[in-house]
Amino acid sequence: MAVSSDRAMNIAVIGAGEMGSAVGRRLHKMGARVMTELNGRSEQSARRAKNAGLEIIDDDELLIRQSNLILSIVPPGVACAVADRFRGPLEKTAHKPTFVECNAIAPVTVRHIETILKETGCGFVDAGIIGGPPSIDDLTKGPRFYASGCHAQKISILTQYGLDISILDAPIGAASALKLAYAGLTKGFTALGAAMIGAAARNNLDAALRAELARSQPDMLMRLDRFIPAMFPKAYRWIAEMEQIADFAGEENQGSTIYKGAARLYERIAAEFESEDSTEWLSALTSFCKSRVG
Repeated sequence: MAVSSDRAMNIAVIGAGEMGSAVGRRLHKMGARVMTELNGRSEQSARRAKNAGLEIIDDDELLIRQSNLILSIVPPGVACAVADRFRGPLEKTAHKPTFVECNAIAPVTVRHIETILKETGCGFVDAGIIGGPPSIDDLTKGPRFYASGCHAQKISILTQYGLDISILDAPIGAASALKLAYAGLTKGFTALGAAMIGAAARNNLDAALRAELARSQPDMLMRLDRFIPAMFPKAYRWIAEMEQIADFAGEENQGSTIYKGAARLYERIAAEFESEDSTEWLSALTSFCKSRVG
């Protein structure tokens, strides 16, 4: 049920990508006034924002003055640039919305962004999103937003607007750390599967590998079938995320090298997926995941 208009929140969503536009759509459907900006964004982003019912305000200072919360939901590689961009407008305005950093970045990066914005006087929340974009049809389903830091309670009101909010009694960096630990397992497993299926295919053992997984690891095979093909169009977004996870993992002997390698793997998959020419590796991955044994 939508919240009555007299209690409506004014929320700016920075980033009209798949997640940002879906979050904005959920908030809008539940009664919030949701704004975004499209400076330098693609036609696809403009269509997403329009379809989500978002109000377009391509003036950063005006956007800030009309917002209670600013949700930054952008690719991790540009999270710092977004904070830099909004530092000036936030310093100028007497009205101080709360800046909510929702991107898949390492704790050290989120603390750097907190430092960038500290002198503006705005509240700052570290938030990690776990799960896919909110459903269009079912307003009860969607990702969970974990939030940490001394201002984290300020976003608990978003539960009234259809978001699943979990407040961690922890400092800035904790929510991002939890997000990266989760993504390191899920997206890391997908990278591992893609690497080993590719290696097996190069040795003409992909059918034998699939048969053995079906025999001894059916749950693993089911996950590979589901997540590897779905990864192809997202791989370009996961490059910087893997690099952030590598920073989070620590030293080389603590696992960071695994994720640096995953970043390069996703970089290659993204390039091959965007290429007009069919590639042997992606063809092998697709064939493996479409195969049926027994």
